[in-house]
Amino acid sequence: MKAAFPYPTLFGNVSLDVTAVTVDGAELPYSHVSKVEQTVALHQAGREKWDVTTLHLTAKLPEQELSAGPWIDPVCLAVLTEKATNARSTTRLAPDRDGTWRGRIDLAQARHLNRATLALTVIATLDDMPGRVIGAAERHWFVDLKATTPVRQRDIEIVEVDFREGPHEELRPFKESPWVVDTTGEIPTVYLNTGAVEGLVDVLHSTGGSPEEKILREMTASQIAQDAWTAMFHTAISDLDLDDDSAPQMPSGWREAVVRMMLPDVLPGRQLTDALYDINERRTKGFGWSELQTSVQYAAGRRSQLTKKLTNAVRSIYRPDRSGER
Repeated sequence: MKAAFPYPTLFGNVSLDVTAVTVDGAELPYSHVSKVEQTVALHQAGREKWDVTTLHLTAKLPEQELSAGPWIDPVCLAVLTEKATNARSTTRLAPDRDGTWRGRIDLAQARHLNRATLALTVIATLDDMPGRVIGAAERHWFVDLKATTPVRQRDIEIVEVDFREGPHEELRPFKESPWVVDTTGEIPTVYLNTGAVEGLVDVLHSTGGSPEEKILREMTASQIAQDAWTAMFHTAISDLDLDDDSAPQMPSGWREAVVRMMLPDVLPGRQLTDALYDINERRTKGFGWSELQTSVQYAAGRRSQLTKKLTNAVRSIYRPDRSGER
């Protein structure tokens, strides 16, 4: 969904393309760059250790509209960011003779950890106000440091960070929470607080350990999953687009997948379109919305397999007692 601005913006398409990728000056193999997925995969790219990856960029803007509009001194900016490290890099693309804008941006491995997002923004002076956003590429590119295949869609991103002393100031108010779920981005993110419960992150990463550690790991993972499914579902249905008949439209991306998977459990026995209309009516008009939260919790629990994990945990706890009674 495009953001609305209280001033004129570009109506035509703005697009961004990565035309080439080099790693410490050596060209990245073609199989690690997907123009369809708009993703670059840097893991096992021919070098175990590298310093800088350079992305060569080309942008296309609606030039006739740009020149005829009320904007002054338009600037095309490529912005590379990553939530996990709070890294941010910006470069300015220059207009070429053929009407495209070209430039390059560097990704330093020391500043990044998992997956960086590459966005394109067009700014200009409007009504004597510089720096106004007048356009942006609808689809971002991703640069994945942990992936060997350039695949865009990921189920969810996990970021480990200290809420109290880490780089994310927005997490400071949640310093006592072991995790929080952020669904504002293109990929839902679970932030694990490394400073809340000592040793919890290590337990989640481990594969062996005692039966008690296994129970803790499985139950914690299920609880995180249930919180994530609940947050993603509420986000997915919180701002549905409406057609000309005021009927809610299925969202796109991960939101569509979440709605399709959870809605049959939230409103069972309904056609998907009817269920989508019903839940939008309940949310916007308030009737029956609070009562529906039990069904949302149930649906999220099914997706996270919480009942199965809890059953296994209870059986593990009582098995020694039962063995002693025989």
